[in-house]
Amino acid sequence: MKYIHIIKFLMTHDLTFLKECWRVEFLKKSKFSWKHLLKKLIEKENTYIAWWRLASEMAKYGNKKQRKLAYKINKYLIVRYAVEIGLENTFIDVGFSITHYSSIVFYDNIRAGKNLSIRQNTTIGSKDEGACFILGDNVTIGANVCILGGKIKIGNNVVIGAMSFVNKDIPDNCTVYTQKTNTIIQNN
Repeated sequence: MKYIHIIKFLMTHDLTFLKECWRVEFLKKSKFSWKHLLKKLIEKENTYIAWWRLASEMAKYGNKKQRKLAYKINKYLIVRYAVEIGLENTFIDVGFSITHYSSIVFYDNIRAGKNLSIRQNTTIGSKDEGACFILGDNVTIGANVCILGGKIKIGNNVVIGAMSFVNKDIPDNCTVYTQKTNTIIQNN
């Protein structure tokens, strides 16, 4: 029964953005093809982004049953991949990639530009309802990064190094990392 709601959504909505995302992020082809999409989904290799994109579009533009199914899909993805990205109030432009699927949390109200790349153990967000995170184009986020706070804007062409903590704006064309030092205490 759930596939009927997906097919109905795909047949009745403008799929221009969704197809472009699938082409770039999932199919990695120069042209979109339903045949290639179905083949890759059946192979079940790294299907997270393809299913999250569909769930996100259904949550934003679908009818009541389609939105309900979108949240079920997202719940399944959270359990299977340990990646939790909000649906309705999150927008990630084309070129989204996740290098390692594990312990990734994006709260709602995140706007990301083209070519966002993230790695495992990354958290972006805040429980504050007024918080909004804006990530520019070509942002790369290393492993074990926390971006927390109120309203944070990360510019274009930014690299955030592994194990970094970010709680303020970052301008364009920067590399940011949290300096770490080791303290060694000799046990007697």
